[in-house]
Amino acid sequence: MDLAVLAGVMSTGLFVMSYLPMLVKAARTKDLASYSLANLAITNAGNAVHSIYVFSLPIGPIWFLHTFYLAASALMLIWFLRSRATRPPTRGSKGRWPPWTPWNAPGSKSMVQPSTDSAPEFVEAWSSPMTRAMTKPEGSTTR
Repeated sequence: MDLAVLAGVMSTGLFVMSYLPMLVKAARTKDLASYSLANLAITNAGNAVHSIYVFSLPIGPIWFLHTFYLAASALMLIWFLRSRATRPPTRGSKGRWPPWTPWNAPGSKSMVQPSTDSAPEFVEAWSSPMTRAMTKPEGSTTR
């Protein structure tokens, strides 16, 4: 075995070992909320295109590594889609952006809210119960 193939075998093993904790944790906890659908989808698309190149090379460690990446990224995408379909709806699940606003951002002391006349659904969905309770009633002149 020449030095280049030995380096390929060793690096393949290291890359596989670096991925395994993520895969084990995802499989064990089923919590993939911190992953991005866009990232997982692009990773799978990139791996699919890269396969054309990798599998045109002679059989070697890169084949095993790339096959592992194909399987791992496909598993993560499948698990992500399953977890997304089964988890309860959250504030951000209605496709609204941003997930927080200046009046309900973590640690925000602002009590200013947009007019409920212009966006009642938005205010209702994004205002926390605490900020809704602390806002001034209409017509109030006290500070």
